[in-house]
Amino acid sequence: MCSTCGCGGEDATTRVTLVEGPEQAQPHGHAHLHDHPHDHDHAHDHDHATRTVLLEQDILAKNDLLAAATRHRLAERSITAINLMSSPGSGKTTLLERTITDIGDRRETLVIEGDQETWLDAQRIRATGRKVVQINTGAGCHLDAEMLGRGLTELDPPDGSLVFVENVGNLVCPALFDLGESARVVIISVTEGADKPAKYPYMFRTADLVLLNKVDLLPYVDFDVDLCLDLIHRLQPDVEMLPVSATRGDGLDAWHEWLANRSAATVLQ
Repeated sequence: MCSTCGCGGEDATTRVTLVEGPEQAQPHGHAHLHDHPHDHDHAHDHDHATRTVLLEQDILAKNDLLAAATRHRLAERSITAINLMSSPGSGKTTLLERTITDIGDRRETLVIEGDQETWLDAQRIRATGRKVVQINTGAGCHLDAEMLGRGLTELDPPDGSLVFVENVGNLVCPALFDLGESARVVIISVTEGADKPAKYPYMFRTADLVLLNKVDLLPYVDFDVDLCLDLIHRLQPDVEMLPVSATRGDGLDAWHEWLANRSAATVLQ
């Protein structure tokens, strides 16, 4: 169980699967009903809160150690790992499909897919011909360093390769957990509202790049691009926001150039 955000549970399981064909996993539902009596006195509540904070610190400290070890191993092998984070429905998988198709054979590209259930996104990536590993988190709402480590073991990326990690759709918890990635890319779409950076500041504060997706829909939605960019720069003045359309292709050359520069930096480390 993740004490930091409350996801998971004693019977929650994480499944790491190499997706090799069109078969689709059957969904597995996990109901979690826990009775929590609240007849404790005030002093006991303080003790419980103290223990909870310490447990959260222990969880994050362990995660950070695993992430640091993963980052070191990837850098030694010149492997670039990009952690893609967004809310559900931002077009993250569509953008990933388009990106790995456009990149073609210029660099070996592999994918780790994170979802609570199903292999749907992994099958979409598999259809492009790329090697993909599916991580199903069950009740969990984010990937962590241990999950990524297991995924990388199963994926077995070659030296010098590019690995995309599509995190669970969530603008809160994935930002808290370092995976050992080379860079963090946050995707926001114009259908979500320009105030997302103000509502979810930590996610945007930790981003190395922000992609504003679905800009082909700007004529049809009420989205203030300048406001969104201003809110992001209040959190992180130097971060770049690239407007893109995964379906129409707007801005993808700039996105590919950013990836190439990030990959070159990884090789030089």
